Amino acid sequence: MVVGTLIVSLRLHGVRSLKEKRRPRRMLCDRVRSKFKVAAAEVADHETWDLLTLAFATVGPDRAPVEHVLRAIADFIEDTGEGELIDEGMRFERY
Repeated sequence: MVVGTLIVSLRLHGVRSLKEKRRPRRMLCDRVRSKFKVAAAEVADHETWDLLTLAFATVGPDRAPVEHVLRAIADFIEDTGEGELIDEGMRFERY
């Protein structure tokens, strides 16, 4: 069994408060959860209104399908246009 995590950081454009940050965070997490059936959460930059750092996790039998899903999530987030993707990292743990 392989657990894969993806952490992405986005610079949000046009967001001027923490309250305005809620909409893109909620939209991205909900859409990714629904489309890819993964766990999603904001994991850093909670008090920074123009940065959004999200983590996604999934489990699979091998690394290849897990990596495929995480790569598709990164592409999906970049295609939404909610913000500029400034950092992305993947990690895999075998159990």
